[in-house]
Amino acid sequence: MSTFHPRNRHQGHYDFPQLMQAEPALATFVHPNVQGINSVDFTNPAAVRVLNRALLQAQYGINAWDIPTDYLCPAVPGRADYLHYLADLLASANTGKIPKNIIALDIGTGANCIYPLLGHSEYGWQFVATDTNAAALANVKNILDYNPALAPHISLRLQADMHAIFEHIIHHDEWFDVTLCNPPFHASLAEANAGTQRKWRNLDKKRQQKSFTLNFGGLGAELYCDGGELGFIRRMITESASLSTHCYWFTTLVSKSANLIPIYAALKHAGVQQHHTINMAQGAKQSRFVAWTFLTPTQQAAWRKLRW
Repeated sequence: MSTFHPRNRHQGHYDFPQLMQAEPALATFVHPNVQGINSVDFTNPAAVRVLNRALLQAQYGINAWDIPTDYLCPAVPGRADYLHYLADLLASANTGKIPKNIIALDIGTGANCIYPLLGHSEYGWQFVATDTNAAALANVKNILDYNPALAPHISLRLQADMHAIFEHIIHHDEWFDVTLCNPPFHASLAEANAGTQRKWRNLDKKRQQKSFTLNFGGLGAELYCDGGELGFIRRMITESASLSTHCYWFTTLVSKSANLIPIYAALKHAGVQQHHTINMAQGAKQSRFVAWTFLTPTQQAAWRKLRW
């Protein structure tokens, strides 16, 4: 059976007594499953949200995390895996040592800000977190207000152009060691709803549903965009080419393996120097991210010497 990254804190079963001590509200949602093991109903958005709050408090020391109803509620263990594998990618170019002086750019941080919160807590990295939704960033600001030790290390930027990704965000006089992104999966709201219905059928929800709830939530640009995941990543690659020397590794999650071949074609067309696909697996779920750089070996060596 596939497991999390070795450094991922979320191995095995959740320690519910510890989690309920950190977040008493979780007790309402913890019940024995069909195997008689305590768990929560992962089809219930409220349960997932409170579980996240408990995990972040108990295992990362992050206080008062919350998101408004209907916003995307990420699964903390899987998000942590992306960061740990990113750390390995950075270490592979740095004599096996994970660099400490990292400045990362999180594209589409949402109301949850999960990557910056985990990334700084685990590795001490600095983050710029972006989103097109001002209300989402306002919620992140509220989280940071409750965590003053984190606030100086996570800055927020509103992307005012719904069709841009890096443009208007990366300034001409700044550089990032890595970017990360969980792009919208779907090309339309109808496609997103159809995906949710498939999830319900796979979970053997046989009763008729008048409406379908996304168990991890999500609004608008969190779920869909023109061209879906592939269209978004192609735009990301095109924009990254115009900022080729401003970042060492551009990266993005890719949820659909069928998108990899056209992504590789887009990377070749953009003229990248290197690209890698890093596979991740959590139980039966398969995931991956793609990383690319425009820096030549000489430029990479100079970057490491100057910044790391």
